[in-house]
Amino acid sequence: MNIATPTPARPGTELQLPVTGMSCASCATRVEKTLRGVPGVRQAVVNLASERAAVELDAGTGLDTLGRALDKAGYGLALRETTLEVQDMTCASCVGRVERALRKLPGVVEASVNLATERATVKALATVSDAALVAAIVKAGYRARAAEEARPPQRPALDWILLASALLTLPLVAPMALALFGRHAMLPGAWQLALAAPVQFIAGARFYRAGWKALRAGSGNMDLLVALGTSAAFGLSLWLLLQPGPGMPHLYFEASAAVITLVRLGKWLESRAKRQTTEAIRALEALRPARARVRRDGAEVELALEQVVVGDIVVLRPGERVPVDGSVLEGESHLDESLVTGESLPVPKGPGERVTAGSINAEGALAIRTLAVGAETTLSRIIRLVESAQAAKAPIQRLVDRVSAVFVPVVLGAALLTLAGWMLAGAGWEPALVNAVAVLVIACPCALGLATPTAIMAGTGVAARHGVLIKDALALEQAHRVNLVAFDKTGTLTLGRPTVAALLPAPGHGRDEVLDLAAALQRGSEHPLARALLEFARAEGRQPAAAEGVQALPGRGLRGRVDGVETLLGSSRLLRESGAEAGALAAAAAGLEAEGRTVSWLMRQIEGRECGGRSELLGLIAFGDQLKPSARAAVERLRAMGVESLLLSGDSRAAVQAVATELGIREVRAEVLPDGKAEAVAELRAGGRVVAMVGDGLNDAPALAAADVGIAMATGTDVAMETAGITLMHGDPALVADALDIARRTRATIRRGLFWAFAYNVVGIPLAAFGLLNPVIAGAAMAASSVSVVGNALLLRRWRPAAQAPESRRQSARSRRALSSNTNEPASANAPETRPVSTASK
Repeated sequence: MNIATPTPARPGTELQLPVTGMSCASCATRVEKTLRGVPGVRQAVVNLASERAAVELDAGTGLDTLGRALDKAGYGLALRETTLEVQDMTCASCVGRVERALRKLPGVVEASVNLATERATVKALATVSDAALVAAIVKAGYRARAAEEARPPQRPALDWILLASALLTLPLVAPMALALFGRHAMLPGAWQLALAAPVQFIAGARFYRAGWKALRAGSGNMDLLVALGTSAAFGLSLWLLLQPGPGMPHLYFEASAAVITLVRLGKWLESRAKRQTTEAIRALEALRPARARVRRDGAEVELALEQVVVGDIVVLRPGERVPVDGSVLEGESHLDESLVTGESLPVPKGPGERVTAGSINAEGALAIRTLAVGAETTLSRIIRLVESAQAAKAPIQRLVDRVSAVFVPVVLGAALLTLAGWMLAGAGWEPALVNAVAVLVIACPCALGLATPTAIMAGTGVAARHGVLIKDALALEQAHRVNLVAFDKTGTLTLGRPTVAALLPAPGHGRDEVLDLAAALQRGSEHPLARALLEFARAEGRQPAAAEGVQALPGRGLRGRVDGVETLLGSSRLLRESGAEAGALAAAAAGLEAEGRTVSWLMRQIEGRECGGRSELLGLIAFGDQLKPSARAAVERLRAMGVESLLLSGDSRAAVQAVATELGIREVRAEVLPDGKAEAVAELRAGGRVVAMVGDGLNDAPALAAADVGIAMATGTDVAMETAGITLMHGDPALVADALDIARRTRATIRRGLFWAFAYNVVGIPLAAFGLLNPVIAGAAMAASSVSVVGNALLLRRWRPAAQAPESRRQSARSRRALSSNTNEPASANAPETRPVSTASK
C-alpha cells in the first residue's frame, strides 16, 4: 500500500480503521495480531461485522506504517478521495494553513489545496466524514463545503463596495496627481478622515476578518499584512490630525485608502482572470445535453439524461448533440467531434460505428444503441482527467510551498527591522512607520501561490480542447524534458488495419492448404493480423475449421491443433525456435520484409516437443498496413524540436528498418517481445535519456509505465490509457509533438510567473525598506503582481497545435458553420492518400 504522506498520531489517539480483505474470524485475529505488532500501537480490536479495527496509537505512529503492515499481511485500508470547495483563501500562506489543518485530522492521509481552483483534494480513511473535514477547515478560519454542493464558478459580479471605495479614494489621491503638474491642492484633514474611514472599516473589513482568523490560528497571510499596514497608516494620520498646532500636518489617509482599493481591485481582476483558466472544463461540461430522445415501447419519448440506461435506443436528429456513448444502429451522417477529440473535420458514421457523447450530428438522422451513460462516457472521463490534472501540484510547487510557509513572518520581521532602522538612523518615527507600511503592503504571497496552478489549469485546459489529455502535473513536468520518443508501430504510426499482401506456399504444399490452416488457428482471435487473415479467407471463399487448444505465444505467434496435428503460425523468431528453415521461401521473405511487410510463417510440427520439437515449413503470409498520413511529419517535427525518435517493435528487423527508413527514424529496436519493451525503455533511461513511450495496445502498458512519460492513443486499449500520463484523443502521431510543445510552454509559463512573483518581492521589499516606494505605489505594485501572474498564465490559451495548419483550421470553421446550419458538407473527400507499410508483431 502506497500512502504519500505519513500522518503521525497524537499521544493516545484512537482511530477507527476500515479494513478490507477480511472474510472470516481467522482474518480478524490475523489483522489484530498484525496491528499489535506495529511499533507504537498500544491496542487493536477488530470487529469483523463492521470490518473496522479500533486502534490506539502512540505519538509518531503514522497511517503509512499501519497501511504497509496490513498490505504485507494481505489486507488493506479502505481509503476515499474527497474534493472540498474552500472559500476566503487569498494567498499561498492560506493554502499551507488549510493543508496543515486537514493533515492534523486523524485519519487523513494526504491533503492538497489548489489556490487557483479554490479546492482541496483530501485522501482519508473511509471513516472520516466530509463534515469532519469541513469542520477542520472552518476551525482554521475559512469556509468550506463538499464540492458536490458547490456552485459552478460564476462570472465575478461588479463589486459595489469596490466601486464605492474607488469613488471615495479618488479625491484623496487626486492631489498627488495634480502635484505632478505643479498644482498643489489638499483637502482639509476632517474631509480626508471622512472619506478614508468608510474605505478603511467597510471596504477593508474583509482584511480585518481574514487577518484576525489567521492570528487566531497562529499563522499569517496577505490579509494580515494589508490590515496591519493600512491600520498603521490610518492610525498615524488620525494621531497627527488630532495633535494641536498651527497648520495641517502631512497625513497618510490617501495611502491607507488607496492600498485597500487597489488590493480589492487586484483581487476582483484576479478572480475574473482565474475564471478564464477554467474555461476548458466549462466548455466540456456544456457539451452534455440535458435530455435525450429514446425509443420506448415503439414510441419516441424525451427523457432526462439521468433516466437513459445502457441498451436504450437513442434517436438523434440533424443538428443535435449526442447525449450518450454508443454504436450506430440505423442511418448515416457526419459527426463533429472537434470539442471532444480535437479532430478538426467531421467524421463519417454509419451502422456499427462508435459515437461519443458531446459530438454534434450533421445532416443525417441516427439511431444509437446506448453503451455508456453519465460518469462512464468518454466525455465524463475526459472531464475527470482534466479536473484531476488541474487540481494536482507540480513538483516545482514544493519550493513555493516552502517559501510561503515562512513568507509572512519574514515580511513582518522585515517591516520591524525597517521601523527600527529608520528610527536608529534618526529619521523620526513618522517616516520610519511610513516605510514599514510600504514593506507590509508591497509583499505579495498571492502571486507566488497563483503562478503554478493557473499555468497548469490554462495549459491542461487548452491541451484538452485540442485532443491532448494530460493526466497529472507530474506528466506535464516530465514531458518538457523528453529528448527521445519511442514509438510502437502498429496502430501508432500505422492505421492498424493490415491486409494480406502475399500468401506463398512452400514447395509441396498448396495455397488453399496454407490459407485454411492459418485461418483455422486465427478463428476467434481479435488481433489485427487475425482479422485481416480471416477477411482474406472469406473473400477467397474458404470456410476453415476451428483449431483446438490454441495457445498464444507472446511476441512470437500462436500454436494449436488442426485435424489432430500441432500447427504453428508466427514470426521469424518462432520459425527459428521451432527448428524449421525458410528454405526456398527465404529470398521471397527477405524481399517482402525489405518492402516493410510483416511476414508470418506457418509450420507443422513433425516431432513432438519432447523430441526437440522439429517443424516443417508449410508457407508464409505477408501482411501490409498503411502509414498514418502525418507519421513522417510527426517524426520530422520532433527532430526540429531536438527530440529523436526510436521505433520499438516485435516485427523482424528488416521490416522495422524499412518503415523506419521511410519515416526518417534513425534508431530501431526490432524483434522485441512484449516484456522486452519495458526493459528496452528502462535501458534507454539508464543511458541518461528522458524517454516518452507512445503506444496503444495492451502489451504496450508495461513500457508506458516504465517510460518517463507514457503517451497512449485513445484509439487503443483502456489499459494503455490508464497507464499513460498523457492520452491523445485521436490517433494522430503529430499530437505527440504537440503534447511535448504544450508541456514545454506550460513549464516556461510557470517559470516566468514564478520569476515575476519572486522578483516583485525580492526587488520591492528592499526598495520599500529604503524609503524609495510610497505606500500607494507599493499597494499598486502588490495588486498588479497577482493580476500579471494570472495574465501570464492566460497567454497559454492562445496555443494551437502546429499540426492544425491554417487551411485545416479554415476548413474546420467551415465545417462547424455547415453543421450549425444542418447542411451536408462531407469533409472526408480531402483525406490524404495513405501508403502501405508493415504492421508490427505485437
